[in-house]
Amino acid sequence: MLELMLGRSRGWPIAIAGPEELDPTTPCLAAAFVGSTILLGERLPGDAPFEPLVHAVERWLGIRVPAVCSLEGGGLNGLVPLTFAPDRIVVDADCTGRAVPGLDQISLFVDRLPGIVAACDTGAGGAMLVSTDRAIDAERVIRSAIIQAGGAGGAVFAGFTVGDLIEHAIPGHLDVALRLGSAYLSSAHWPPAALAGALGGRLLGHGRITSVDTDDRDPFVRTVELAGVNGEVHRIVSRTETLAFMTDGRLEASAPTVIALLDAVSREILEVTDLTLARHIVAIELPGPAWWHASPHRLRRVQPSAYGLTELDAIT
Repeated sequence: MLELMLGRSRGWPIAIAGPEELDPTTPCLAAAFVGSTILLGERLPGDAPFEPLVHAVERWLGIRVPAVCSLEGGGLNGLVPLTFAPDRIVVDADCTGRAVPGLDQISLFVDRLPGIVAACDTGAGGAMLVSTDRAIDAERVIRSAIIQAGGAGGAVFAGFTVGDLIEHAIPGHLDVALRLGSAYLSSAHWPPAALAGALGGRLLGHGRITSVDTDDRDPFVRTVELAGVNGEVHRIVSRTETLAFMTDGRLEASAPTVIALLDAVSREILEVTDLTLARHIVAIELPGPAWWHASPHRLRRVQPSAYGLTELDAIT
């Protein structure tokens, strides 16, 4: 969907600026789709889905916001800032560095940056604005509004500057995506270990899915078991994103490390909802952003224990 929208953009080639290249006082915003991406596929957004939300935050702030960055590095939201070109400066920075389920997990809130304001869809062309320094308020109120809007919609965050991104976000998001994507396209059908090496990662395992179970304590948590090609038993624990990978009961990788899952035959990149019985998959560990490891309070917001899965935290 985003590729189709960007393909019609009048702004190609799109210029990208690093946060250190701009005046640090430049106001910036971050935009993303919130809710179910499946619903977005059924109910396509218009040509300018974020326009009323940007107008709302600009009226609140009393200024025009000339720069835009990525709110979330995972999925279609990684492409959202490009839809704002050429009307705004696209800044190569990202407020999560990986997929996360909660708006309270974006870096601006994790670092308790004051003055954040957000606007989101409420349905029927309406918009709601939230101004709060308490992250959980933004998560709960915006989530409720998106549910009222039909389960999917846009959200825009503002009240910060390009200079704030240098410390309170993950710079280089688009550069990493381009390099990773180019390496994937040139090596997708190589043997699994060679593919992992070409991506700068590590092969965790590959095999056939033998079971898919839901956690009794949390229906959003799923455990997928793989029969490894060399007789190992692998387990993948996921929520809306992959949180941990184990081999024969031994923890091999967990968030904020990125665990990428691919179909072993087609090499299609898989979401957690694509993990179905009898499918053969490849699991690759990719380095997570160092930003999350820079302080204990950041790490606590993205480790598996943030979802109640304390036993899956990696020892650091």
